[in-house]
This record gives sequence, structure tokens and C-alpha cells, in this order.
Amino acid sequence: MKKEIYLAGGCFWGTEKYLENIPGILSTEVGYANGTTKNPTYEEVCHNNTGHAETVKVEYEDTVIGLPYILKLYYDVINPVSVNRQGGDTGTQYRTGIYYTDEGDKPVIEQSVEELQKNYKEKIAIQRLPLTNYYRAEEYHQKYLDKNPQGYCHISGDKFEKAKQAVDKSKKFPPKSQDELKNELTAIQYQVTQNNGTEAPFQNEYFDEFREGIYVDVTTGEPLFLSCDKFESGCGWPSFSRPLTQDLLRELDDNTLGRHRTEVRSTLGDAHLGHVFTDGPQEMGGLRYCINSAALRFIPKEQMKTEGYEAYLPLLLADTGKQD
Repeated sequence: MKKEIYLAGGCFWGTEKYLENIPGILSTEVGYANGTTKNPTYEEVCHNNTGHAETVKVEYEDTVIGLPYILKLYYDVINPVSVNRQGGDTGTQYRTGIYYTDEGDKPVIEQSVEELQKNYKEKIAIQRLPLTNYYRAEEYHQKYLDKNPQGYCHISGDKFEKAKQAVDKSKKFPPKSQDELKNELTAIQYQVTQNNGTEAPFQNEYFDEFREGIYVDVTTGEPLFLSCDKFESGCGWPSFSRPLTQDLLRELDDNTLGRHRTEVRSTLGDAHLGHVFTDGPQEMGGLRYCINSAALRFIPKEQMKTEGYEAYLPLLLADTGKQD
């Protein structure tokens, strides 16, 4: 479903260019929002205290990218505690703001900002308000950096490249309901991932699997581990030195069995995976992620492209290059 949100993030030339690069963003347009005058010109917004903010109208496909992820990316190119200033631009027109037309977006926005606030001591300065008015800016402002590649921009070039690679994993690998999991998983897969079970050592699918490929969460399909980080630990379960990225996993205290351990769960799917220990190979970082085969699905390197994991192939190739 197509939805819209209006984002003010300083000079709208760079903010628009950044946002239009994000997969799932259908269209962008720059304009002036939430001011006190009608049909303002750029000169009036800059010099006549109209109260408008330079704003990007964003239309996006909600089945591909959600508002929480769009906001996360937006935060990456603003200073959220700066008042009426972004980069070298100063004035109320350069304030930050999230303006919504769907009242249902308000709690999503507030929760997002609440999480953001945890990273700052200063109060978040981003306005969160319903959109009261919006006027399309003059044509020469639309896609300004496409027309003027060397034009002024307060956002660094690496951010544009990062935006092009952005993927909302909550949409690509959505968590499934308990009914879906019961229908799709085997008994041992369900017992392990949903009831914190443990499969038998040396009697599971991947403990001695060492082909090149990728290991994904069996409940969502989200990539979690690479074959190049797998090692033989002798414990009877698949062992990895690290996940693809640390944010893919959650670590929880586990005091069952009369001793303390650190449980590992997938962040997105909330599936129990196994435990992490500090007795791994020192040359690989010293950690041992002891993971149940039943919590994983292995995709061999030669099948990764056809199964939609082509973007992860360079990670395997890079590791092969290091070994050579």
C-alpha cells in the first residue's frame, strides 16, 4: 500500500537526494510545510519569517519499507538535537520535523523518537506534528542535485551509497505467527526455536557441514551466519565465531540447568538459536556461538543467487580472497 510522510531535515536539496535513493521510496518532492502563509516563495521562506520548514514529501510502498525504518535512515543524516540548524544552514526553515497525514502514524513516530532519545543526553529537537499545510517548491528546487551534481549538499556522499543498499528486513523477512510456524516447521524446529529446546549433539543436520554458503533463521529466512565463520569445535553442534552483524542477535541471561549461560535469539524472528560461550578460537575472536541446526537453514553458495541472497555472495568471495 502506498503511504506518505513529510520529513524536514535541513536543506531539502540533499535530503531529497538521499531519500530518493532508498529502495521502497516511490517518489520524492520538495516543498514548504507547516508555515503561516499560503503559497510562499523560496525567498519568502528564507527572509520573511513564514514559519515554513524545507520539507521532503515522501511516498513509499509500505509492503517494502515501513515508517520505522524510513525514520531510522532519516536520523542518520540529521543532527536530531540541533535546533533550527543542520550542517552550515541556520534558520527556522532548516529545523527538523516529521509531519504526518495519517493519525495512525503518530504512535509509530513517538516510539521511534523515544528510542532515538536513548542515544542522546540532550533533548531531541525533531518536531512531530500533523501536516497542517504543504506547498510544492519552485521547479528548480525539484531534484536539484540531479540537475546540479556539484551543487551544495550538507550530506556526505557515502550516505547516498548507504541509502541505495538499505533494506527493511522487517518487511523482507517478516516474523510469522505461531499458527504459521506450527504448520511450516518440523517438530524439532518448533521445539528449539519456540520452546527453547536443544537438539541432540552429533545427531543434527549441520554440525559437520562445511560447504561454502550462508545460514539463515529457519523461521524468517533472515541471514545470520556465514560459512567462513564456522569452525569445528567438537561440541556436536554448529559453531560460529560471529554473526553477520551483531544487531541480528539478542543475548539474554539464561540460568537454567543450574548454571549461568548467555542465550542467543534472533532479533527479528525472536527464535531461540542456542548460546554463546567465550571458549572459541582466539584467532577468530574468542567466541563460540553454539547454534542448533534446527534453528537454521543452510543455503549453499551455488544456490544463493536463485534463492535471493545474491547480495551476500561478495562476503564469501572476500573471505576466499583473504585465504588465497
